Amino acid sequence: MESKQNRDSALVTGAGRLKGIGAAICRALAEGGADIWFTCRPGPEEEEAEKLKRELREKGIRARFSPLDLSDPSAPMKLLDEVESTWHLPRVLVNNAAHSVRDVSFDTLDAEVLDVHYAVNLRAPLLLSAAFVKRCEAGRGGRIISMTSGQSLGPMPGELAYAATKGGMDAFTRTLAAEAAPKGITVNAVNPGPTDTGWMTDEIRKELLPRFPMGRPGEPVDAARLIAFLASREAQWITGQILHSEGGFLR
Repeated sequence: MESKQNRDSALVTGAGRLKGIGAAICRALAEGGADIWFTCRPGPEEEEAEKLKRELREKGIRARFSPLDLSDPSAPMKLLDEVESTWHLPRVLVNNAAHSVRDVSFDTLDAEVLDVHYAVNLRAPLLLSAAFVKRCEAGRGGRIISMTSGQSLGPMPGELAYAATKGGMDAFTRTLAAEAAPKGITVNAVNPGPTDTGWMTDEIRKELLPRFPMGRPGEPVDAARLIAFLASREAQWITGQILHSEGGFLR
């Protein structure tokens, strides 16, 4: 077992891509002095995860990662058990991991596609969050922050499974916030809007750019800054909120 230091730590899911929002969240929290434990998908992402781990450790904090298939029903509990037994229960949980397959419309939606989206986008963060609240001591100032995609603001044609499962996080966030409040735990969600993590082609960027009043699409660090604030002790009075941090994106 590693030495358990009296310092904040954060568990961030889905941080296996160096250009992704998850990695940016890890960096922002590490800048604030928190130890970081993150997850990535087993396989190709592990190479970039190893690079992120080294980068984070250069900031003077502890950093580890777990290659994990969050579609496995047992994965959330195994992850929390591993982190708690090796370090301690994190003060901050960030549910960032997501599964998305484009071109899922009423013509192509089936049980298999829906189940995979549900397992990663809804079941895993629900189980992790519920277990986190159960284990977290009252007065510790726990924080749960989940990522959404603005499903309540408008339709997402071609992404039926993604929109339905991620939209469920909004309802869960509001209700869990009420249940967790007596323990001093805040529960919020962040919609970062269209964020360039490497997926935007020149064509997509050209199409979206006029809809950003600030003249640029979102960057991973934009979401990371907000999440770092919500994770701070200064944000203790903010809970049950779905924050749309989109730079004024015009829908």
